[in-house]
Amino acid sequence: MPLIEAQPDALANVYARSLFELAEQAGGQTKAEEILGELEEILELARGDTAFNEFLASRVIESGKRDASLDRIFQGNVSELTQRFLRLLNDKGRLSHLAPIVGAYDQLVQEKFGRVEVDVFTSGPISSDELRSVKERLQGQLGKEVIVHPYTDSSMLGGIKLRIGDQLIDASVRTRLRKLRDALSGKGNEIRSRATELLEGAGE
Repeated sequence: MPLIEAQPDALANVYARSLFELAEQAGGQTKAEEILGELEEILELARGDTAFNEFLASRVIESGKRDASLDRIFQGNVSELTQRFLRLLNDKGRLSHLAPIVGAYDQLVQEKFGRVEVDVFTSGPISSDELRSVKERLQGQLGKEVIVHPYTDSSMLGGIKLRIGDQLIDASVRTRLRKLRDALSGKGNEIRSRATELLEGAGE
C-alpha cells in the first residue's frame, strides 16, 4: 500500500499545526521553512522510490521495527524535530498520511510568512526569463512572495497552466480551443434553432 495522496483533512491539519508551533518555538520562520524543506524532500524521495514508499506506508511492518529503521535512516540527515515527528507519526499509525500532513504544514507556512507556492505547467521547458516574468506578475497580483515550481506537460499544445493550492488556472491552448469549440457549438445550435423557427413560420 503506497502513501496516501490526498488533500489536507482535519487530521492532517491537527498534526501540521502541532509541528508548526514546535518549529516556530524552536527557531521561528527559518526553522519552520527548514522543516518544510526536509519533509518535502522525504516525500519526493518516497514518490520516486517504490520500496521506500512501501516502507513508510506498509501496515505489515511492525511499528517498533520501523521506528528503529527510521532512526537509522534519518539520524544526522534531517533535523531532530523532523526525525521526532516522523517517529511520532509511525507510533500513532499515521505515517501513511505524510503527504496530506505535509500539504497542510505547507499551507501554514505560506499563510504565516506571506509565501505562495505555484506550480507552473508548460508544454516544453520554460526559460528563466519567462519564469521570472510569470513570478513577477503573480507577486504583483497576489501581493505575496511567490515560489514557482516549473513542470512540463507533454499533453499540452501550448500556453500555460498554474496550480495555486487546490486551484487550477488553465490558460493552455487545448483549453482555449475547447472553449472556442463550445462557444461555436452554442452559436450553431442557436442558428439552427432560429432557422427552424423561420421555416416553420414560412409554412404557416
